[in-house]
Amino acid sequence: MKLVTKIFGEIEIDDSKIIHFANGIIGFPQLQEFALMHDEETGDRAGIRWLQSIQEPNFAIPVMDPLIVRHDYNPQVDDECFKLLGNLTVENMLVLVSVTVPKDLHQMSVNLKAPFIINADERKASQFIVEGEEFPVKWMIYDILQKAKAGE
Repeated sequence: MKLVTKIFGEIEIDDSKIIHFANGIIGFPQLQEFALMHDEETGDRAGIRWLQSIQEPNFAIPVMDPLIVRHDYNPQVDDECFKLLGNLTVENMLVLVSVTVPKDLHQMSVNLKAPFIINADERKASQFIVEGEEFPVKWMIYDILQKAKAGE
């Protein structure tokens, strides 16, 4: 399948790489088909990838592994929610959080409150809201990333 995207230009996505969100994502329930992409120039070094919508080629969300910026990230999600994800195991589970990158990079943050959980084997996914105050919507990451880059 070929798409002309805002971020990646014209790309070809193999049908076997499409991730299905049965309920869409928060705020966009109609968007249910995505591909996980990364920038060819930086690869995965920066830790930021993109959930690129198949249905809306101009829509992509920057995402990253929350453990890069919060080593104790382990939100509790109701077991009932996992039924949408098929046979989810520790080995095939991929957890990502959205990244906000404003003009002032010092204000860069991730949303720890609403992670994306993906069954990498079956390409089924869902976005969940984590209860409680332990994981905020806006977790500032600029300083954390700078320290990691410096090897601290």
